[in-house]
Amino acid sequence: MSGWSSRRWLSVLGVLLCQGCAERGEDATAGPRPTPLGPPDAVFPEDFGFVHAVRELPGGHVLVPDPLGKALYRVDMDTGFRTVIGTLGEGPGEYQQPDAAWPLPGDSTLLVDLGNGRLVRLGPELEFGQTHPIARPQVDGGFVMALPAGIDDSGNVYAAALSGYPPDPTGRGAILRIGPVMESVDTAGSYKLGEVVVDESANRVSISPIPLSPADAWGVAPDGSVVVARSVGYGVDWYAPDGSVTRGDTIAYEPIRITTAEKEAYFRDRRRQAGVGMGMTTSSDGATTATFFRSGFTEEPNHDDYSWPDVKPALHSSTIRVDPHGRTWVRRHLPAGSGTAYDLFDRHGNLVSAVTLDGDRRVAGFGPESVYMVAFDELDLAWLERYTLPE
Repeated sequence: MSGWSSRRWLSVLGVLLCQGCAERGEDATAGPRPTPLGPPDAVFPEDFGFVHAVRELPGGHVLVPDPLGKALYRVDMDTGFRTVIGTLGEGPGEYQQPDAAWPLPGDSTLLVDLGNGRLVRLGPELEFGQTHPIARPQVDGGFVMALPAGIDDSGNVYAAALSGYPPDPTGRGAILRIGPVMESVDTAGSYKLGEVVVDESANRVSISPIPLSPADAWGVAPDGSVVVARSVGYGVDWYAPDGSVTRGDTIAYEPIRITTAEKEAYFRDRRRQAGVGMGMTTSSDGATTATFFRSGFTEEPNHDDYSWPDVKPALHSSTIRVDPHGRTWVRRHLPAGSGTAYDLFDRHGNLVSAVTLDGDRRVAGFGPESVYMVAFDELDLAWLERYTLPE
């Protein structure tokens, strides 16, 4: 073990957690009382393998990529009918693993096709058009991965910069803004990364995450503002396109101790999220390409193989979504098996609402008056639901 020992990482983590505890004192606000979101307006009657990001189309149908089912669906939530768009393959009008659908200007859609490692523009009638590779080579021999965590009204893609070795000593990652045709890349903000343990023994380097360590979550508003939910001193910060920053209040929360039940819930949640993997291949002429895939986690890990903090952070580090009213939906940590909770923040960083739902649910997208949730059952099947946006 090098100087980046697990003891050192855990010591740093303990300091961060103590800071969070201190910020629950007089300077922290309690926020509104959580209220149930209520029953869904519609539940699609057939399951999906996985649902990550959906798009409500003009007219009310929903574009639902299913990367595990390897199909792109146009879904009618009211009639319970779905139609497959496109076919499997590598050519025009085809995909290998459709993963996410994001709105583009002109009623167009950006489809993330992980299997072919490309971003595909779909026209207003869902016709397949221009494509760009997800992995963009750089002059230094590296890559920029345009794997979207959000897209603004100008068609810019926002993605996390690749983290490498050694870990950034500041513990922060960069949020990249990538131009619509991949011609420009700049930094739109930064966020706190989760803690890791680095093992440099036996002539190899192993980097292992510390599960449930504090890590920020972030997302993008249509105007290009980036919102970062702070895992230390819980609250949200807004980074405007002009570079100005609005820092929200610190919100009080009661830390949840990590027990065996919390560890089991963590791995169950990780299994249901399905992870994105990446492979690099080099051809005989020296050209390097990146391939991607999304797959579920099936192994049952040994909890003792991991380092754990004493308590959960306030929030999940999953991608933040911004609704049509400009509110940020931040998924909160709850005790294992006690349902789902979201805090809603306005553009000033004020906590304006808090909603709860039964079971394991997460936001998959929005319509003008709707929020789409994916619900997971005990078999880890994904079900798409539509709820009325809270006022």
